[in-house]
Amino acid sequence: MEKKDFEQLVVEAFDNIPEKFRKEIKNVALTIEDEPTAEDLAQRNLQPSSLLLGLYVGIPATERGANYGIGAIGPDVIKIFQKSIEKVAGDDLEQIREIVKETVWHEYAHYFGMDEEEVRKWENQKREKK
Repeated sequence: MEKKDFEQLVVEAFDNIPEKFRKEIKNVALTIEDEPTAEDLAQRNLQPSSLLLGLYVGIPATERGANYGIGAIGPDVIKIFQKSIEKVAGDDLEQIREIVKETVWHEYAHYFGMDEEEVRKWENQKREKK
């Protein structure tokens, strides 16, 4: 898939986040990378062969103090890994779109303070309702 087409899917996924949550998002860069770096994997104790679809790097909103953002603090970063998602979805555009949507939600859930177990539980509940 062309990078620009994938970028559009990420924009759509972000726009799909309800406004009440989007308006609370502060100081977060949403980026697209091909795959996680060795450092991304090592910092999370993952094997080099691990498949990572997205990654939140930063301080969750629930852990930020009143002075957060004062000074030289750069933005948090959410990385969406295009080639990793394509490995899972193959050439199926609708599958890619759905995985991007779920991955963007997943990483922003971390931004809002949910740990991996909480996010997975929430995702499972969401799937059961479908």
